[in-house]
Amino acid sequence: MKFPGKRKSKHYFPVSARDPLLMPVQPEAEHGSSWIVGIDQTLVDIEARVDEAFIVRYGLSLGHSLVIDDAVADALYRELRDNKLITHQFAGGTIGNTLHNYSVLADDRSVLLGVMCDNIEIGGYAYRYLCNTSSRTDLNHLQGVNGAIGRCFTLVTAQGERTFAISPGMMNQLRTESIPESVIAGASALVLTSYLVRCQPGEPMPDATMQAIAYAKKHNVPVVLTLGTQYVIADNPDFWRAFLREHVSVLAMNEEEACALTGSADPLEAANIALDWVDLVLCTAGPGGLYMAGFTEESGKRATNHPLLPGIIAEFNQYEFSRAMRYQDCQQPLRIFSHIAPYMGGPEKIMNTNGAGDGALAALLHDITANNYHRQNVPNSSKHGRQYLTYSSLAQVCKYANRVSYQVLNQHAPRLTRGLPEREDSLEEAYWER
Repeated sequence: MKFPGKRKSKHYFPVSARDPLLMPVQPEAEHGSSWIVGIDQTLVDIEARVDEAFIVRYGLSLGHSLVIDDAVADALYRELRDNKLITHQFAGGTIGNTLHNYSVLADDRSVLLGVMCDNIEIGGYAYRYLCNTSSRTDLNHLQGVNGAIGRCFTLVTAQGERTFAISPGMMNQLRTESIPESVIAGASALVLTSYLVRCQPGEPMPDATMQAIAYAKKHNVPVVLTLGTQYVIADNPDFWRAFLREHVSVLAMNEEEACALTGSADPLEAANIALDWVDLVLCTAGPGGLYMAGFTEESGKRATNHPLLPGIIAEFNQYEFSRAMRYQDCQQPLRIFSHIAPYMGGPEKIMNTNGAGDGALAALLHDITANNYHRQNVPNSSKHGRQYLTYSSLAQVCKYANRVSYQVLNQHAPRLTRGLPEREDSLEEAYWER
């Protein structure tokens, strides 16, 4: 019962020896009672092998990235498909990746909001998007559009030179009336990316995103934002600081985005600064591992038994065995931090860096949803004596996120194809089961 989803190997609460303090056991909630919902620009990453003449024919610039219109994208795609030049077609989008990975890890429901082609051709890019998305990701609320979803072409020449052609299609045409309040009201988190807010003038996606945020605030659902890219943030960091303070509970970023947002190149310092605006921070730092920062109740802090770490904040991981809380739920909030080096030193060969941060965020969302799931099913547990945001301690969430990132780095695609081995709980986690 630690996490939502099926468990095949053992009972976490043996039926013959239930804790009398938890009796009577609450009836298990209906399947799907804990989920996350996210909004994304639905797009497909299409990789193909071409010659330089192909690049010239479509007006592209060798080795660079250009935006192309739908007509050019359609012609380009037809030629690639007809000549069997396509090597991979992956469902893309940072939120789509995150929700898919969450559903693989949790073996449970996530809900994707966005657009999808009304007419889907078997074997086409929209078909591939659906095929590459977990069956546990609920796509029933997608808004149909008469046109293409986003397509990002990666055209690789014989010399290995990569040229990118991006066609947004209708991926930003999500309307406010396509945002279901009931789905957001029952969710454990609303997951967004910075790209949704900074679209072209006249596109409805920003309004739809703000409507979703309004529903989340109304129902006290944590809003999770992943920053997407440093260039979007560096364009107007003051806007994003105000946006975080006003709307966001959980922030996910890498060290480059963190620097653009806070002005600090030190991930730990950047995470600490971000706590001025949000409740919980996940910051991936490439070969430096990942950092987390959050709040807990002063009287509920728990000291680590790991070695104390140096940094811009001395012995910053001192209370990393504490569980995270939202600032608004603390009477005496205490800042807590944790760090972990790359799992096993990182993969021997990195197959793909795209999506590692999305994998880490999926692990964090899994833990947040597990907390809600456990609260619904075992409300009298000592784990819910306070209004915690996560099920596990900051240190344990770091371990989980780190392991998932490793798995993504070790494969070609940004989306997990299978779950991880069932995780072992450390001694510090056993404390919370008492």
